Amino acid sequence: MTRLPAYHYDEKTDKLRDECGVFGIFGHPDAAALTTLGLHALQHRGQEAAGIVSFDGKNFFAERRMGLVSDHFTKPRVLDNLLGPSAVGHVRYSTTGETILRNVQPLFADLTGGGFAIAHNGNLTNALTLREELVKNGSIFQSTSDTETILQLVARSKRVNTLSRFTDALFQIEGAYALVVLTNKKLIGARDPLGIRPLVIGKLDGAYILASETCALDIIGASFVREVENGEIVVITDDGIESIKPFPPIEPRPCIFEYIYFSRPDSIINGKSVYDCRKAFGRKLAEESGVEADVVIPVPDSGVPSAIGYGEASKIPFELGIIRNHYVGRTFIEPTQSIRAFSVKLKHNANRAQVEGKRVILIDDSIVRGTTSVKIVQMMREAGAKEVHMRIASPPITHPDFYGIDTPSQEHLLAANHSLEAMCKYIGADSLAFLSVDGLYQAMGFPDGRNPERPQYTDHCFTGEYPTGLADQNGGDHLHQLSLLSEQG
Repeated sequence: MTRLPAYHYDEKTDKLRDECGVFGIFGHPDAAALTTLGLHALQHRGQEAAGIVSFDGKNFFAERRMGLVSDHFTKPRVLDNLLGPSAVGHVRYSTTGETILRNVQPLFADLTGGGFAIAHNGNLTNALTLREELVKNGSIFQSTSDTETILQLVARSKRVNTLSRFTDALFQIEGAYALVVLTNKKLIGARDPLGIRPLVIGKLDGAYILASETCALDIIGASFVREVENGEIVVITDDGIESIKPFPPIEPRPCIFEYIYFSRPDSIINGKSVYDCRKAFGRKLAEESGVEADVVIPVPDSGVPSAIGYGEASKIPFELGIIRNHYVGRTFIEPTQSIRAFSVKLKHNANRAQVEGKRVILIDDSIVRGTTSVKIVQMMREAGAKEVHMRIASPPITHPDFYGIDTPSQEHLLAANHSLEAMCKYIGADSLAFLSVDGLYQAMGFPDGRNPERPQYTDHCFTGEYPTGLADQNGGDHLHQLSLLSEQG
């Protein structure tokens, strides 16, 4: 039986799952250890698997593991195997391809010209279409990851050297990507032409670093140099850093969800503090949909900065009315229906002293299916809340994502199929309001809101406007005949 790689939406937590995180360093004696620390800082971007590939000038070394970075890469017997002054690393959630070891990145291959290790954050929207052609022409795939499509394109390119082959591959792919590549002589970084996925450059003790977020630089004491620009390739060698811009210049459109949810609040993305942006969302939300209440309560942790901003703008006290348990394992056993009924309390519990007898405003970053919102509202009522008003610090999610965010299909998105009134009734709140699209843009520093002719961000989840081609989604039934690897037990 053949099938397409599934989008593994996290139904249990009813949250959009982060994409992936990438890290690379060139020319530092502690490359593997620093990569481990960088990946640890990026752990929020992917918690299913982690991998590191290093190079000592002669040989490449690889360690890939399922689970968290701290589960494996803090052990000497693992780090001792990763020799050399250069390394690339990856933390993963599976947006395409299953959660199996052969899909764990960085992927590595011996190509003409030497070894090639690649790590990818994002998602290609024509990977399956390209894969079909590659298989027809004799390529043999070892994984179900769309990243291997890039590797195969590089391998089959007729260009004269590794960098030109890599560039040739970039001209054939569509979608979102931030890539780090380690070869025998170079560390290469690349960002898609629209800059949908983030990538930054840092420096430590003379060694250049590539990372998904600035928080990965902070943890190792590296200085921030700059962002990799949209459509740019940066090449790091012993001679320094070189910038190549092979694509026609266009305005960048970074993913708006980096600011709403994905990036760590202490990161700086495209020159903006993520924390400050989220507070601004909350302030604008209060301006657009204020309601009389006694207390503003965030749904932790992602709702906290927006709730602070909402409280500041509304002059309503901010309180931690929900306490999060940070020590819940991702595979907690739920053997019976009676135990499953308590699943929300495994992660969240009401702080009754701040809730009982009060009119509560709940602040969250988004609503996907709405199942978690139902439980949180019910929790507030059971804790004695007089009223529960739900406020969401982003617009309604009405369309799925194809750029590296795990969303359910449109038919399972609450806002795509229900009116605001129906959603409010479903989650059991006294009122429900979302931040408007224009309000989101105004909070991001654009007084006139969203430019409908030249949108400033990739915001298709709210608007349905996809900024790239979607070949795999529009390709028809023939795509379902692809001979993709699948687990049969």
